Amino acid sequence: MKISQLSKVTGVSARSIRYYEQKKLLAAKRLDNDYREFDEADVKRIKTIQIYLELGMSTKEILEILKCHDTYDAYSDDDGVCEEMLGAYEEIAQQIQSLTAVQQRLDQRIEQMRARRLLTTTTGGVSES
Repeated sequence: MKISQLSKVTGVSARSIRYYEQKKLLAAKRLDNDYREFDEADVKRIKTIQIYLELGMSTKEILEILKCHDTYDAYSDDDGVCEEMLGAYEEIAQQIQSLTAVQQRLDQRIEQMRARRLLTTTTGGVSES
């Protein structure tokens, strides 16, 4: 498929696909007329890249993980271990734990503010900030 078709299938702009290629995250086959040609494996790879980008990873980090994907099937029960992938997953887990703690504190603060607002509106008082 051509880059425009890949863009349509994945929802990723042709510009982003070219950027992934520039960063070595994706390698297009070239036809005799120098057009890029992609296949279904590239669709899956772009979806994988998008997941990691959404997690806040850099293209350099993603490249290391994709090398692991290429070496081991990351979704199989293969016993192969890729240290870069393990490290990245551990980092993501740590970020999630940190964000969960922030979420809990934020939820508490919201409840405090709602309670204060309710108290202010039911007593007719003025809130002191």
